Amino acid sequence: MRIAVTGSTGLIGSALVRSLLDDGHEVVRLVRREPEERSDGSVEVRWNPPLRAIDRKGLEGVDAAVNLAGAGIGDHRWTAAYKRTLRDSRVLGTQTLADALAGLEQRPRVLVSASAMGYYGQTGDAVIDEDAPAGGDFLARLCVEWEEAAAPAAEAGIRVAHPRSGIVVDAGGGAFARLLPLFKLGLGGRMGDGQQYWSFISLRDEVAAIRHLIDTDRLTGPFNLTAPVPVTNAEVTTALGRALRRPAALPVPEFALRAVLGEMAIEVVGSHRVVPRRLLDSGFRFAHATIDQAVAAAL
Repeated sequence: MRIAVTGSTGLIGSALVRSLLDDGHEVVRLVRREPEERSDGSVEVRWNPPLRAIDRKGLEGVDAAVNLAGAGIGDHRWTAAYKRTLRDSRVLGTQTLADALAGLEQRPRVLVSASAMGYYGQTGDAVIDEDAPAGGDFLARLCVEWEEAAAPAAEAGIRVAHPRSGIVVDAGGGAFARLLPLFKLGLGGRMGDGQQYWSFISLRDEVAAIRHLIDTDRLTGPFNLTAPVPVTNAEVTTALGRALRRPAALPVPEFALRAVLGEMAIEVVGSHRVVPRRLLDSGFRFAHATIDQAVAAAL
């Protein structure tokens, strides 16, 4: 297949591109700079989401598109300016891609357009599947807009699936990678009271699930990309300490997290007990269903 990918240099995007290329697929990377020749066999096509500009000719003939573009949630404090960056990088990017795909002479059969488990807001101990309503906080509202931005593709008859991803467990990037240096030094521990749920997924399962959504023709709508059994923050930190053979006994108080992270602290001390009901019902099987398996794979 010929598959277009946005966000191809991020943690998930780079792993997805490697997987696709290894299996003989052709990958079209959407980039915001001047396209260059690549040694891995992929090709580049230019786009500029803030200007709603994209090289449609370079997208002709793609069989599928995967939209992973977006500024990092944890890269900066959530100032008003950075909130706009978070929104625009997702919503404008998705709108630009969806409009372009809808206008192609030969449209792709599927668009897998990213979302996140933040869609549900803070849910405490409640077990949440895809039937749950959207939350009301900043990330929840952002995810609603993010998903709605793909509407032009769906209206043009393209199958659209939204992976609502959890915390990706990998040493190469994301929130998990930021914890590793502390735990390796024996300075890790639970955050807040540690009882908040962190719904996780290994990078291998994240990529496999996205490919499952590409390949399975009947799948549309939202899919939670989280392991089957969510765990608490205390269980995550215990698993990390055990795997690294380091103590994990230095808790970080909630007030300290809020002082350092500002509004973004809610994503650390808040609780998401999200389960992948629709993904499991579709026949997907996890390689790393437990936190110990995911941590071992990451390390």
